[in-house]
Amino acid sequence: MALLSIAPLAPRWCVHKSLVTSSKVKVVRRTMSTSIRMCQITTVSGEGVQRRIANHHSNLWDDNFIQSLSTPYGAISYHESAQKLIGEVKEMINSISVKDGELITPSNDLLMRLSIVDSIERLGIDRHFKSEIKSALDYVYSYWNEKGIGWGRDSVVADLNSTALGLRTLRLYGYPVSSDVLQHFKEQKGQFACSAIQTEGEIRSVLNLFRASQIAFPGEKVMEEAEVFSTKYLKEAILKLPVCGLSREISYVLEYGWHMNLPRLEARNYIDVFGQDPIYLTPNMKTQKLLELAKLEFNMFHSLQQQELKLLSRWWKDSGFSQMTFPRHRHVEYYTLASCIDSEPQHSSFRLGFAKIFHLATVLDDIYDTFGTMDELELFTAAVKRWHPSATEWLPEYMKGVYMVLYETVNEMAGEAEKSQGRDTLNYARNALEAYIDASMEEAKWIFSGFLPTFEEYLDNGKVSFGYTIGTLQPILTLGIPFPHHILQEIDFPSRLNDVACSILRLKGDIHTYQPERSRGEESSCISCYMEDNPESTEEDAINHINSMVDKLLKELNWEYLRPDSNVPITSKKHAFDILRAFYHLYKYRDGYSVANYEIKNLVMTTVIEPVPL
Repeated sequence: MALLSIAPLAPRWCVHKSLVTSSKVKVVRRTMSTSIRMCQITTVSGEGVQRRIANHHSNLWDDNFIQSLSTPYGAISYHESAQKLIGEVKEMINSISVKDGELITPSNDLLMRLSIVDSIERLGIDRHFKSEIKSALDYVYSYWNEKGIGWGRDSVVADLNSTALGLRTLRLYGYPVSSDVLQHFKEQKGQFACSAIQTEGEIRSVLNLFRASQIAFPGEKVMEEAEVFSTKYLKEAILKLPVCGLSREISYVLEYGWHMNLPRLEARNYIDVFGQDPIYLTPNMKTQKLLELAKLEFNMFHSLQQQELKLLSRWWKDSGFSQMTFPRHRHVEYYTLASCIDSEPQHSSFRLGFAKIFHLATVLDDIYDTFGTMDELELFTAAVKRWHPSATEWLPEYMKGVYMVLYETVNEMAGEAEKSQGRDTLNYARNALEAYIDASMEEAKWIFSGFLPTFEEYLDNGKVSFGYTIGTLQPILTLGIPFPHHILQEIDFPSRLNDVACSILRLKGDIHTYQPERSRGEESSCISCYMEDNPESTEEDAINHINSMVDKLLKELNWEYLRPDSNVPITSKKHAFDILRAFYHLYKYRDGYSVANYEIKNLVMTTVIEPVPL
């Protein structure tokens, strides 16, 4: 692939006479000739073609740096130590499951089981204890009633901490539990009760109430009330607490909630929290073994991450992407997201496929949104639909390389998926890719013609052009989990789960991207289209409306993912759901796609580059 040498010209500013600088600026219906445009024009050397360019920051992770990474944690001795610890932890869990003792009694056995399951999950080692977790939760559920549960099976009164933790954990594992149990923890005035003095036990109870409230389904008013109450309570409590394991846990949970939480990031944080303050458990229960195992598992996977990252970086370099100056290079960041939601060693194809597909989608996004001319985009769109190497004959040089890498990567992943699924899945991938390209082409037409669609038109198209579907479909088909056609229909386009996920990501993404995109002449966004449809609205009104839409959609997403009446098991939907969480995390503070040198860079360092101290 030829190096694209780009020589900037002086910026050309195209500003409409009605430009107003306040947030109440109205976008005039319905062509961009009446909108604010700030268009930097560049000329590509040797072509004489004027192009727009976004000036994204360059790749942060040099291939030489990636190839130089090393770690000792791939040695067999660490794997042997981990296997020994797994056996000891299983023995510990089984011992408290079959009999009462000095520490596990009829007055605390329910909370103890829930706490062990919760700690195992948050430490990132739950994959080793699936049967033990099921046995523990089956036991807890057998004592669940309309008022919740107490500490133990002999408890006469329900306890907020046990009930909130039980509601959250049981619901996440598909048990049919109602949030109505929380009504019993309100006082006469209908408010959640709390004492005048905030004790550590009460703070932990409210913390688990907040965590439970994040798993709300549509229409669950008590969960909304629980979230409002617990958020206010915890924000006040953390101001009074010294720096400790509990304060760190509260800070993390308030910052990321559930939908922005990444399992590997949580494990890294909880290793430190658990080391300072093993919640509910005592040293006599060998909880130190949990911590030792979590650290070993984190670092052994860290060793595998380095191997996979070297393969990905070499693919990026050998494919010619390293010579391309106009697109965003985020392959390492995408790999990080994939490894933060799936640390199963056998799922290398998922992680690498995820990173490759989303990197390609980002390059395509930059071609269709900024760099490509309209004639080029039409040629590329036709080439994708033809799906044959000979289709490159009519493409410009820079597109030929992109097309062939796309072609080879999609076909290669289809081959991996066929091994896993026992059938050819290439048509699924091609259909999703063509839908993505068509949606991207529609947006390009809006940019070049200056057309501003309605909010509904924009969102319907934007749900597809985000790329969630193409980036989700092929990687999950390599997992080794069977995805027959009827299950794929429930989790992929045009399923409600997929539609809700795409809507959330498009809406949330636009809140962070519309200003820089607008400065490049990309006028269409959820914000601008909403303001045009509602002439009296301000920018702040539009953002508030979109945030409200997202809040409602998140509850619907919870239901589609966890609904107990579904014919599709939660395990089949988990990766599709977690991919949404990964991208939702990117939009926590800013457009983490485009500006990856702050929080996302730290995420790479914390979860991929650096091991945890043993």
